[in-house]
Amino acid sequence: MPHLLQTLLLSFVLLAASGGRATAQPGFAHSAWDALLKKHVSAKGVVDYRGFIRDSVALNGYLGQLAASPPREKWSRDEQMAWWLNAYNAYTVQLIARHYPLKSINDIKQAGARSPWDIPFIALDGTRFTLNHIEHEILRKQFADPRVHFAIVCASQSCPKLAAEAFEAGKLNGQLDRLTREFLDDPSRNKITARQAEVSQIFDWFKEDFTKKGTVPGFINQYATAKIAKGTKVGFLAYDWGLNDK
Repeated sequence: MPHLLQTLLLSFVLLAASGGRATAQPGFAHSAWDALLKKHVSAKGVVDYRGFIRDSVALNGYLGQLAASPPREKWSRDEQMAWWLNAYNAYTVQLIARHYPLKSINDIKQAGARSPWDIPFIALDGTRFTLNHIEHEILRKQFADPRVHFAIVCASQSCPKLAAEAFEAGKLNGQLDRLTREFLDDPSRNKITARQAEVSQIFDWFKEDFTKKGTVPGFINQYATAKIAKGTKVGFLAYDWGLNDK
């Protein structure tokens, strides 16, 4: 990623030369994405992709802003994390909108790509990215916060809902906590009682992220209203890849 690395290195040099004064400058404003989400996503996370298509100029304009302003080293951790979370979700919406109507994101095919998440359609500062790269190499690896799994969307019924607001650095921790609680308390995605637990396959696929500081039930019990009793066997629900549209 030569261009992106050069940009980050340059920003670090400028920051050092300024004696740190540049840290007072704001990061990136996600107001355009926030407005689109409030307009086209319901409180339950149902997405109006036709609405996004009608507002393609606004959506593409926001994505153009992202492409021109990648995260800077001088930004805080939460500013950078919010940027990447918003980018992941906005580009996922764009990918669906480009191929809409369809029944599932898995219906999107491109030669040379193993899955929709491996299509290198994201251009940021001269570098091509895939959704998988953003998720696994940036969000999971660099930020190491398992709550990201409930903030990014795969445009499917069983995946976490698309929040009807943009992520913002100033309230990111609260947003991540809320989305994690809502996901765990949603009976269509997790069925949890003290003695019986059938949870999302996300906890199976990314078990290593949830067990770095404990166990999967231990993580769930931090956020879910219903608590899993010690010794309860945890099973996994079938994943519904149907599109999360109206």
